[in-house]
Amino acid sequence: MIHDNLRKYRKAKGLSQEEMAVKLHVVRQTVSKWEKGLSVPDAEVLMNIAAILDVPVSRLLGIEAEKSNGSDLSRELARVNKQLAEKSRKEVLVKRANEKRGLILLLSFISLFVSLHVKNPVVSAVLSGGCILWAVFVLYRNLALMTSATTDDLRLKVLRMTTAVNIGILGFGIVLSGLTAAGVLTFSKHNEKMFAMFLIACIMVFAGVVSPRLPFTKHTGLRLPWTVQDRDTWDLAHRIVGYISLPLALLYVACALTIEPFEMVTLIAMLLWIGIPGGISYVFFWKKGHGRL
Repeated sequence: MIHDNLRKYRKAKGLSQEEMAVKLHVVRQTVSKWEKGLSVPDAEVLMNIAAILDVPVSRLLGIEAEKSNGSDLSRELARVNKQLAEKSRKEVLVKRANEKRGLILLLSFISLFVSLHVKNPVVSAVLSGGCILWAVFVLYRNLALMTSATTDDLRLKVLRMTTAVNIGILGFGIVLSGLTAAGVLTFSKHNEKMFAMFLIACIMVFAGVVSPRLPFTKHTGLRLPWTVQDRDTWDLAHRIVGYISLPLALLYVACALTIEPFEMVTLIAMLLWIGIPGGISYVFFWKKGHGRL
């Protein structure tokens, strides 16, 4: 790239950025930006740089000398400027997305703090649940931003549907927790078990439907250390989730109705639901990284 060549030949010439800037009648920060790839000199300045460094313009641009006429020079500079503009756009997107992620993380910590320190169960349920609900709403409002920061695959419809379902489940859970804590609603142990079983099974089935259609993102889906690093691994893991969710949900319901304890059955079902696609995708990721595919 041009910025690497500018730095390389400036140092080979024994010039500092300050000395280079004086010769070109610019400030040192301008030379620094060129060498960091934050901007590029225009055609006239580039020819002056080539003269100062005693190297052809084509070598600074990294193009073949025989093709380095004026037209090629202009096209190459336009191409580099386009690349820098795209790089700058991506950096802005990543910065804004990180700000939203920071807000979501802050709200999550506030929710955890409230749940640990507020003694009133009704107030704790409402405040902590409200923070989580707010965090998910922030995610919903910024799906396009946070997705485009990591991928060009903007299948926002399925992301919005998934996030809306999450908001609905969280909202329902907050209301239910508040009413239960206030004594307005009471559940027997059997009813609690049936409700939890039904909710978990529904979530598994829903996830099985939407998972194969989720784009490669870092905020919605099976976010394991290896799935968020590689798109093929991500796609494989979510296809497997799609294959196993319905049969595993049916098996879970059957076991939960016939086997005790309920908590152990639920734990095993969750471990299988996450562990099967997680394990297979990890093996795929490892083999791909070691060139064994």
